[in-house]
Amino acid sequence: MQPAQPVSLAQHLLAYVWMLKRDCERMDDALRRVKVSPLGAAALAGTTYPLDPALVAKNVGFPAVFGNSMDAVSDRDFALEALFCAALVMAHLSRFCEEIILWANPNFGYVALPDAYATGSSIMPQKKNPDAAELMRGRVGRVYGSLMSLLTVMKGLPLTYNRDLQEDKEPFFDADDTVRASLRVMAGMLGQLVFKPERMRRALGLGYLNATELADYLVGKGLPFREAHHITGRIVAEAESRGQPLEQLTLSDLRVFFPEMQEDVFDALRYEQAVARRNGPGGTGPEAVAGQMAELHRWLQKS
Repeated sequence: MQPAQPVSLAQHLLAYVWMLKRDCERMDDALRRVKVSPLGAAALAGTTYPLDPALVAKNVGFPAVFGNSMDAVSDRDFALEALFCAALVMAHLSRFCEEIILWANPNFGYVALPDAYATGSSIMPQKKNPDAAELMRGRVGRVYGSLMSLLTVMKGLPLTYNRDLQEDKEPFFDADDTVRASLRVMAGMLGQLVFKPERMRRALGLGYLNATELADYLVGKGLPFREAHHITGRIVAEAESRGQPLEQLTLSDLRVFFPEMQEDVFDALRYEQAVARRNGPGGTGPEAVAGQMAELHRWLQKS
C-alpha cells in the first residue's frame, strides 16, 4: 500500500493473468489423478467376477484404473486436490477484488464500477458500493471452509470405506458452484470496468516513485548502488522538506548532493521513461509486456 515504482496498467493486470494461467494448469494436472476408474474395486477387496477394469475405464473415458482396491474406495484425495485448486482460484480472485475495491474508492479513483456490478446505499445517495467484488472476496471463506471441512473428515479415518465419506459431496459441489459463479462474475465485471488513466497519472506525483530511477542514474555515473541509494535518500528528504517532486528540483539543487549530475537526469526521472526502460523478461516495459501478451495468447490458443 506504499508508493513504490511506476508500472503500466497492462503489467499490473497481466500479473493476475499469470496467476489464473497457473490455476488452469493446476486444474489440468489434477485431472490426471482424478480420471482414475475405481470400477472393479468392489466393496474393498476387489472382485471374483471376470471383469476387465481397463476396458471399462477406456469405455468411460478414464485413462487409468485403480492400483489398490482398498485405496480406491477409501481415499478422497481427488476431491481434496480439486478443492485446493478451487481455493487458490478464489484466493487470486479475492486479491484482484480487493484492488478493484480500493481503486473504486474516490481517494484512488482509478476505476469506475459498472452499474450492473455495484449498488447504492440505503440512506447515502452518493455511494456506489462494489458489491460484486465484495461478495466474491467474501465467498473465499466458503471455499477455504470446504477444503478444511473435507480435510478434517479425512484426517482420522481407518481403511476402508467409512460413512463419514458421505460428507465429501456438499463441500465439493458448493465450492464448484462458487468458483464457477465467481469466474463468470469477474469476467463480466472486467468487461465493463472503466479505467481512469488521468487519475493514475496524477498519483504518479505522490510518493517519489521515480526515486529508484535517480539511484539507477547515479549507478550509471559510476557510483556503487549502496552510495547511490544513500544520496538519493538525502535528495528525497530535501524534496520532501520543500514539498516538491524530484523532477521539479533544479540541476543546481541536485548538484549539491552529486556535483557530476547532468541535464540528462531529468530524462531519467520521467515516469514514462522509468516504465519504458524495464524491458527485461517479465518486466513492465512495452516490449516486455507485448512479449507476455504474445506468450499468453499462444497458451490460450492451445488450451
